[in-house]
Amino acid sequence: MPAAYSISADARRASAAPRDAAFYQEPYAFYTALHAGTPTFVWEDYGHWCFTGFKEVNALLRDKRFGRQILHVISREELGWPAPKAHTAAFDLTEKYSLLTLEPPAHTRLRTLVNRAFVSRHVEQLRPRIEKLANEIIDGFEADGSIELIKAFAAPIPAVVIAEMIGLPAEMAPQLLNWSNRMVQMYMFGVTREVELDANQASEEFIAYLREMIAARRRAPTGDLLSHMLTADPVDGQKLTEDEVVSTAILLLNAGHEATVHTTGNAVKTILESGLDPQTLFVDDKQTEATVEECLRYDAPLHLFTRYALTDVTFDDGLSVKKGETIGLMLAAANRDPTRFRDANLFDPFRTDGQNVSFGAGIHFCIGAPLAKIELQVALSTLFRRLPGLKLAAEPRYNNVYHFHGLERLDVSW
Repeated sequence: MPAAYSISADARRASAAPRDAAFYQEPYAFYTALHAGTPTFVWEDYGHWCFTGFKEVNALLRDKRFGRQILHVISREELGWPAPKAHTAAFDLTEKYSLLTLEPPAHTRLRTLVNRAFVSRHVEQLRPRIEKLANEIIDGFEADGSIELIKAFAAPIPAVVIAEMIGLPAEMAPQLLNWSNRMVQMYMFGVTREVELDANQASEEFIAYLREMIAARRRAPTGDLLSHMLTADPVDGQKLTEDEVVSTAILLLNAGHEATVHTTGNAVKTILESGLDPQTLFVDDKQTEATVEECLRYDAPLHLFTRYALTDVTFDDGLSVKKGETIGLMLAAANRDPTRFRDANLFDPFRTDGQNVSFGAGIHFCIGAPLAKIELQVALSTLFRRLPGLKLAAEPRYNNVYHFHGLERLDVSW
């Protein structure tokens, strides 16, 4: 098989086609080569500078000279951007008030109104529900002796949990997954008009459903997050608008399961391929937490996250980016930085130098990280406790979803 990438260290440039299976099935070879020669480089396929070093990525995630929005400091015309596409208007509306893209002060106000529901002490109360759900799902397939684990186990748990948390019926989880999976295709490399139309249709249906649920909560508020967003005390004199509530609910539902599904599948694959005894990895709460952190480091669910330069920036090494330019922060590569981690390409749940940037850092640090970690701790420990003979039944294959990174399917038996 020909090399999945090419690197010119002298020119600080590299190429790796995101849609090439030889690349997205094994991107870590590319990252290892970059670390060895040119950890900061122009990724020609994307056309912008990318950073792979842990120190650099961690710092840039917190650097206020870079942001997720750009049109508040420079116009479309100055950037040379075309007008918004009419056929993606619904999808664009879901993005307009997204916590993932807003910058202060709008981001600060919105996050303050939502944050309370996701603090560690609150989501910790969900642990019994998550454990009950995991056991019920395993009860449903334990006698079968084999299963495709992504669809049967990894996907339902976080989808049901975040739906219930927001205040949507658990039986809506499959439909929420359908909408979400179609919408996230918009973040892929080389999006086609067909994908745009389908994602927009999913957005329209999702928005319409949420507006119905919001109307119901206005008539009869409950104790769920949707009611909280509608009735919370104003921040800086402002309550959430309905469009902000819709956008936030969609983000929480999409992000609230996507990364967890990927990490669950990636983690099971990693553990089964490691040759380590799963029982030692979940022997107690402390080791379970360490195992989950190492799974997040070793095979992260999100590999590339972008920022805009909000001003002209010159780095210490002389590299310069101009206001409005994009930079890429390679989270999964940073997690494998050999200058930060001993045996960076080795899965070691007992390491003492564990850390990761899989959930980001700074003001856009994933608001759902505490919930995701509890879901992973419970799901993985329950799965390996209930099915001690778990083994791979076929070679796992990653989905064509770079820069998200998750398995297309994971066939296992016991």
